[in-house]
Amino acid sequence: MTRTVRILLGGAGALGLQRALQANPPGGLTRWTRTNHRGRSVSLLSGPSLALAATAASALPLGAALAAGAGAGLVGAYDDAMGGPGAKGFRGHLAALRRGELTTGAVKIGGIAVAGLASASGLRPRAATDVLLGGAVIAGSANLLNLLDLRPGRALKVGGLAALALGQPGVAAASAVLLPGDLGERTMLGDAGANALGAILGAALVQRLPGRASRCAALGVLGALTAASEVVSFTQVIDATPPLRWLDRLGRLP
Repeated sequence: MTRTVRILLGGAGALGLQRALQANPPGGLTRWTRTNHRGRSVSLLSGPSLALAATAASALPLGAALAAGAGAGLVGAYDDAMGGPGAKGFRGHLAALRRGELTTGAVKIGGIAVAGLASASGLRPRAATDVLLGGAVIAGSANLLNLLDLRPGRALKVGGLAALALGQPGVAAASAVLLPGDLGERTMLGDAGANALGAILGAALVQRLPGRASRCAALGVLGALTAASEVVSFTQVIDATPPLRWLDRLGRLP
């Protein structure tokens, strides 16, 4: 598949899927509607649209793309559709498990771990160690993108730029065509879109990194950022850093 075909498939696929899902939302529109940080009603249906379009348009091996995009997107969609207010973050879900409560978020975390391992195994690893390390990077990347999906356009901007840097033009195109709706506070990626986008980018990163040392370094960065998110607000850090604040607010509603 050529670069041009991937771009067209990603962009047209994301828009077409979004329109189809909005016309016939699984389980009804209410299930996929949430209130954002400013009290506006937004649709989460762009998330499954991005997951499917990015999977189809990615430059990854087919098995790795399906496990990362469709796999992480599926468990993310389950959390979007069936989850509710309650436990948040790793600590919150682990605390719920200790109380004997299995949250949809905990199911999603386990599902993303499995999807990461399956995707890593599709990248022609040399040993079981490579599968474990690659799977951890993919799962960590999926989680990190989800942590960024707290303000309009943030996750799509980061994901789209990362996709270009990692040689995934189709994924970048899918992100770009969904960006106006996200910035306009009509849509939001939710777990389905953010987890799928992050997992595909994680798989692309694993594919590009030359060896275990560089993958360990990437995993260390992802782990540090995830741990920091439990105690530090990414939004506060971004707002306190002028270049990041400018990029983050670019195109948003006033």
